[in-house]
Amino acid sequence: MRHDYRMSEIDMAGGGMPTLRGHFLYNEPMKNYVSWRAGGAAQRIYVPADLEDLVWLIRSIPAHEDVHMVGLGSNLLVRDGGVAGVVILLHGVLKKLAIESRTHGLPPAPMDIDTALVYAQAGVATPKLARFAANHDLVGGEFWAGIPGTVGGAIAMNAGCYGSETWDRLVQVLTLDRQGQLNERRPEEYVTGYRHVALKHAQQEWFIGGWFRLVRGDGAASRETIKALLKKRIVSQPLNFPNAGSVFRNPPGDYAARLIEACGLKGFRIGGAQVSVKHANFIVNTGNATATDIERLIEYVEGTVEARTNVRLIREVRIIGARQ
Repeated sequence: MRHDYRMSEIDMAGGGMPTLRGHFLYNEPMKNYVSWRAGGAAQRIYVPADLEDLVWLIRSIPAHEDVHMVGLGSNLLVRDGGVAGVVILLHGVLKKLAIESRTHGLPPAPMDIDTALVYAQAGVATPKLARFAANHDLVGGEFWAGIPGTVGGAIAMNAGCYGSETWDRLVQVLTLDRQGQLNERRPEEYVTGYRHVALKHAQQEWFIGGWFRLVRGDGAASRETIKALLKKRIVSQPLNFPNAGSVFRNPPGDYAARLIEACGLKGFRIGGAQVSVKHANFIVNTGNATATDIERLIEYVEGTVEARTNVRLIREVRIIGARQ
């Protein structure tokens, strides 16, 4: 059975490079594409037309040029000096979401549990994946509703909340490497952990999609669980200000928010960036924060917590680009 990621025309020899069908934006402010609503400009942004177009783009980019894949930008800070190379926007482009009907090439299902596979491309918002699963009477993916990102980002950082993690459900991923080749990979090819995923034989690849195995169950109950998780998120997180979710990983046996609050940093601010008074592991843009304000506050929190508690916080958020 042929799938949309199986593109024989990509592998044809001697066909030459086709015309790209997406569109470029030049010197575009990245604050429009990250949830912190701050940061410098991207030298080039590309919005691919589809997966095939993305493959051709990657093949056309010189090896020395930086490439950054961005979904919803909900875990990303771009420094005020901007970012060189090409930023590729995937949200709304790689959007396939479907019950997977094929079985060839995929890990066999457990014999004693009724399950189904969901295939989701990298640009699908994780809350949409959660709702899709529930609407198809599949359970176990409710936690994705509490992650404000895309499937690609969730796979790349093993995103999770409320006791579940993305790689708990993954059985296979589709990646695109720096040479423009698509690869199907199994979990055993990766080292995974808390907010950490790494290919065992290191090379630059991006996650294009994933196959998730979920258990058939009570869809109505799953939808109620999703509603409850969303209510909990509204109550506990500062969603009224631009933010990037949890800034730091939780240390083993503890919580970053507790440590930050214990150091008296709730409400502390640098410029327009503030440690949230609602949740200490969130840094919010109060309205006029620069990326420099946010990064300086991140560094200040790290230094203060380490000096007072001897715990070195590890960042969840990615920071790219040049300092101004």
